[in-house]
Amino acid sequence: MIAPTALPNTHDAEPIPPEARAEIDRLLQTGDLFRYTAPEDAPVALLEAEFAGMMGMKYALAVASCSAALFLSLKALGLPPGARVLIPAFTFAAVPSAVVHAECVPVLCEVGENYRIDLDDFAAKLPGVDAVLISHMRGHTSDMDAIMEQADAAGLPVIEDAAHSLGTLWSGRKIGTIGRVGCFSFQSYKMINAGEGGILVTDDADLVARAVIMSGAYEHNWKKHPVLQAPFAHWQNRLPLYNTRMSNLSAAVIRPQLPALARRVRDGLANHDHMAARLNGSPWIDVPPPLPQEARAPDSIQFNLVGMSDAQVAAFVDQTAAAGMKVQVFGLSTDNARAFWNWQFLGDVPDLPRTRAMLARACDLRLPARLTRVEVDAIADMVLGAVDAVMPARAA
Repeated sequence: MIAPTALPNTHDAEPIPPEARAEIDRLLQTGDLFRYTAPEDAPVALLEAEFAGMMGMKYALAVASCSAALFLSLKALGLPPGARVLIPAFTFAAVPSAVVHAECVPVLCEVGENYRIDLDDFAAKLPGVDAVLISHMRGHTSDMDAIMEQADAAGLPVIEDAAHSLGTLWSGRKIGTIGRVGCFSFQSYKMINAGEGGILVTDDADLVARAVIMSGAYEHNWKKHPVLQAPFAHWQNRLPLYNTRMSNLSAAVIRPQLPALARRVRDGLANHDHMAARLNGSPWIDVPPPLPQEARAPDSIQFNLVGMSDAQVAAFVDQTAAAGMKVQVFGLSTDNARAFWNWQFLGDVPDLPRTRAMLARACDLRLPARLTRVEVDAIADMVLGAVDAVMPARAA
């Protein structure tokens, strides 16, 4: 075993800025936590306006989670029960769960060793589906040019699950603004930390009106949303209320973090690329590069173990645990929510050998933007030391 080394705590989330405290105190004093209590300028409404402006989109709707945003997006598209939604097989279980919650059927698409959609399998499964939900898993962007071209040709709406991709660009365009709807997360382990929370963005007035009503804008609360009023009047009382609203407290925590996003993206990318360069120096590790059109905003790093047997992979994981920071291999856990065969709520899970093989060697490490270069190097030393301990002959 390699000797335990002092390693940074990568599980702590981004700290809440001091600027949020005064607004939180004000809200607590007034008890004004419900987004529709104030006639205007509630913290949630201000967040929606600021986020939409930041993303260059017309409309934003803040809700309880990114899962809620995905669910509402599917419902707002008006998909009928039983509609088939194409998703990548490498994603978090909440994504197929949102599809099931929307009374639709997930259709899983193969994902390659670079963590991106297998475009041949995508094209083969596109006929017969009713919508596409692209999950930019762990911030890895699939070929959005090819995906949008094929989806547009088939007349299919595209939802972007950009939970891990706030700040990522594709050919200069913000991820989450390319499809019909983009959904983002403010869960603690994302670029912006509110504990929980999500938001959707779109330029489609009718879609956002439906989503607003279904999010829980009952009676005439929809009038407090600065969007086209005609769609609201049309849909009022015709749609169910799912009550997935965001509270003013969450918005007060999020808003002061928006100006910090650019710095976090810069620092997170620098940490990731430094770590990637070090890990790629090992013959037993491969960190897939970004696609040419992709400018990433990572807060974690994924890498593949190359040329190792199952026993050697397991030994590598044990070595990292002994060093004080266990590296997760997506496909080696009986309960990992990112391994598609663990989504037993789907019933019969399809055989996806390419994705299964990737997950059996794909490692995951959280790499917060707040880490210093010394801390990043300490993590890299730990990973490389664990590999050398398992594969000593080649290391020598």
